[in-house]
Amino acid sequence: MRSFKLFALTSLAGALALAGCSSSIDDGEWAQHGRTADEQRYSPLEEINASNVDRLGLAWSFDLDTRRGQEATPIMVDGVLYTSTAWSKVVALDAKSGKLLWEFDPEVPREWAVRGCCDVVNRGVAVQDGKVLIGTFDGRLIALDAKNGNQIWSVDTIIDRDRYYTITGAPRIVKGKVLIGNGGGEFGVRGYVTAYDLHSGNEAWRFFTVPGDPSKPFENPILEKAAETWTGEWWKVGGGGTVWDSMAYDPDLDLLYIGVGNGSPWNPAERSPEGGDNLFISSIVALRPDTGEYVWHYQTTPGDQWDYTATQHMILADLEIDGEQREVIMQAPKNGFFYVLDRATGEFISAEPFAPVNWADGIDPETGRPNIKPEARYHEAGVWEGLPGPLGAHNWHPMAYSPDTGLVYIPSQTLGFPYIADTDFEMKELAVNLGIDLAAASLPADQAIREAVKDTLQGHLLAWDPVKQEERWSVPLGGPWNGGILATSGDLVFQGNRNGEFAAYDARDGSKLWSADAQTGVVAAPITYSIDGEQYVAIVAGWGGILPLLIGELAWVDGKPQVNRSRVLVYKLDGNAQLPEPYDVARTKSIAPANFGSPQQISQGANIYARYCSGCHGDTAVSGGVLPDLRYSFSLSDRDVWDAILVNGALTQSGMVAFGSELDEAEREALRSYITHRAHESGAVAIARAEQEDAGQ
Repeated sequence: MRSFKLFALTSLAGALALAGCSSSIDDGEWAQHGRTADEQRYSPLEEINASNVDRLGLAWSFDLDTRRGQEATPIMVDGVLYTSTAWSKVVALDAKSGKLLWEFDPEVPREWAVRGCCDVVNRGVAVQDGKVLIGTFDGRLIALDAKNGNQIWSVDTIIDRDRYYTITGAPRIVKGKVLIGNGGGEFGVRGYVTAYDLHSGNEAWRFFTVPGDPSKPFENPILEKAAETWTGEWWKVGGGGTVWDSMAYDPDLDLLYIGVGNGSPWNPAERSPEGGDNLFISSIVALRPDTGEYVWHYQTTPGDQWDYTATQHMILADLEIDGEQREVIMQAPKNGFFYVLDRATGEFISAEPFAPVNWADGIDPETGRPNIKPEARYHEAGVWEGLPGPLGAHNWHPMAYSPDTGLVYIPSQTLGFPYIADTDFEMKELAVNLGIDLAAASLPADQAIREAVKDTLQGHLLAWDPVKQEERWSVPLGGPWNGGILATSGDLVFQGNRNGEFAAYDARDGSKLWSADAQTGVVAAPITYSIDGEQYVAIVAGWGGILPLLIGELAWVDGKPQVNRSRVLVYKLDGNAQLPEPYDVARTKSIAPANFGSPQQISQGANIYARYCSGCHGDTAVSGGVLPDLRYSFSLSDRDVWDAILVNGALTQSGMVAFGSELDEAEREALRSYITHRAHESGAVAIARAEQEDAGQ
């Protein structure tokens, strides 16, 4: 069995070399985002295995210079570990010792933070032919010299800088072309993926995922067909369909697979009022990597109105199904169904829910289309409590596949959401444009209700049989937003989690075999590599991303916000390095003024907060811990300072953009009254106003 596995890996290496995808595949390296072009995130290394993983210890660590979310998968080539960090920075480290070799800062303008929905994160670099490729949060694709970090070339990937595009995904390199998509679906953009020449940075082709203005020529013949699935004037609000994360490549079929994001706005009444599938939102699309030519597509969520993206991790594998060997592509997107498709044709093979689902009664086996429940169409039926919610049953966190066990390991989660159409919707420049009433969807102030809701939030490490379409085993993790997965030939599955633990599990039964304290929440995916015959396991740790930014105290761990301590952590057998003792972050007392504002003014402020502020500072003005909790802001007590921040951009260099062009004086004051109200209502004000008055304050 072992010799067959090595033969298969050697054959794959040859195929990839012929395809121009990589010069070779070294079992000891992690040279691509998913280790190989099939994105299985499986390593044949087995020095660290189920029998000795309890000896794993820290080999070295490296502190990063930013305390924002860390989502990168490192790359290890020729003894050098390359990783991106928040704000699209790059570091190169000696993979054996952790010594810093070089670092690069693209100097992303801090005010660009407001243009992203989900933190200033970056999911990794690509490395090939002496170049390191990084996509920056402000939309550039940059090639660096792998030896010293010097910039070789830089291109602007954004087609319209008046629209709010970003890059958070990792580039992929296929046949001498660098592939990158963009984010921005929450702000009203049009999605696309672009290929650039690895050596020159020249654009090779661009594939738009949704049609543009039909009065103008379509960029691709397939877009004329796609336009038939749209109604109204969708191009004016963007349409969505951003390619912000997953890709995979099959060198034998010469097919590039891209995952396409949600429709924009979410509410279909605002983008395609007479319905339609709205191709190619929430779809897997197969393209020719040389030209960007469309080959096939499969839409996981036709006419998506729930933010059920299909950008989640895709894995290529060969499975025996009904006695026949099938070349498949597998995905567990946000919508909660696990899909198995024929990767040559896009033919639907099977799909079953891997998490609680109430938007559809299964997938029709003949058509491959979901049987959508009428009540799930909230723009017609009214408020609807959806499972999954927009954060998905599985988000961007990579899953892994082990050919040894035949199982896919998924960081699954359960988070519902009340979908309520915004009847007064209009596009705004500095706000998320969803067509959803975010204020109505916020949690009530009642603490008992908030605790009850928190108890419903779940996260699991799930082992899924893709042939039988059933769960093999599951490990509860105490809440959602846990890290990506690594599977190894040592019968191990590695995962970090929201609780600050990095752990190894038996790949066959899920029993925990080892764990270490990461001193912070972990959302990124680990890798493993070998140098001089010694195996290492590496993870980039650092709490962040959309969940702790958005849902506030529901993201807390053990009754308090999780602390971000951004580091690269690397382990080996009998490693004896130590992390410094963790420090506690002291929270200052709220100095909010006395409550002010009428009930109407406070209500108006709640609506403004939900649309403009909650995506970073937390639901109902309670921070998840990554960014400041506004209930404790000194500016609440000083209207001049408040306006200096909101109007004049006094904190722009910290990432807090000015909203003066969007919010007038009355709206700014309504917002201040609401946050002040929440500071008192939630108990954040430590000294009663009466005591302050008694003291003459």
